[in-house]
Amino acid sequence: MSKNLPRADKNLGQHFLRDQKVIDDITDDFKDEAGAIVEVGPGPGILTEFLAKHDLPFYVIEKDKRFPEYLEKFIPSDSITLCDALEVNLNTFFEDKNIHDKDIWLVSNLPYNVSVPLLVNFIKAPQIKYMTLMFQKEVADKVITFISKKKNKAMGSLLALSQTYFEVSVLCQAPPVAFQPPPKVDSTVVSFKRIENPIIPLSEFQSFEKFLRKVFQFKRKQLGGVLKNFYEAEKLEQAFANCEIQRTDRAESFSLETIQKLYKELK
Repeated sequence: MSKNLPRADKNLGQHFLRDQKVIDDITDDFKDEAGAIVEVGPGPGILTEFLAKHDLPFYVIEKDKRFPEYLEKFIPSDSITLCDALEVNLNTFFEDKNIHDKDIWLVSNLPYNVSVPLLVNFIKAPQIKYMTLMFQKEVADKVITFISKKKNKAMGSLLALSQTYFEVSVLCQAPPVAFQPPPKVDSTVVSFKRIENPIIPLSEFQSFEKFLRKVFQFKRKQLGGVLKNFYEAEKLEQAFANCEIQRTDRAESFSLETIQKLYKELK
């Protein structure tokens, strides 16, 4: 890995990974399962160098115009798409690159400031079967289920959305010293493997996402009060009864299964 890195752009949330153990963990994660690789935000090619060695169809999407000269050391120029990943229609992109029928592995050291909208876009793309994504630890904690000694972790919309469509697990941790320049926060690398037959079909993604926004907009408030403005009283009462929940319950206390069942009841 080259030590001659360009200056990181704070406005783009850039922090360049330099810990070889973390790099290896990321770039080996789904190398044996994937049929193609797409890297979002490769920067100067720190992960790209190793991902390119897997001998799979490989494309990158990068916003910073400074980086193609670095990336072309590892991949051909026609494998580089220079644009904002948030503006990319992923379905069209995969079609254009002729990888729409392959099991795509998406890899990204996500910019902290746009990690959530990018994740939502990735979840919506059915061609993406695997993801290895680095998040700010605070964001990663919102997509990972764990049980502490004191209490269950609070449920949230990002966790419900992620784990309805993917099996999610922590791959490794990345402290500030793993980056150049060091961020002020810890980072977590998360592995995602798409669930083949999710309880809520991907065709209902928008409807489910809209439901989650309603439920978790005021997740510490009593659910009956939150949802009464969106659903008829009789339908709401019946749904609560069928899901064995009370009007006074709070959404953050629910399991994923309860959230999914309530959505189905109110659909």
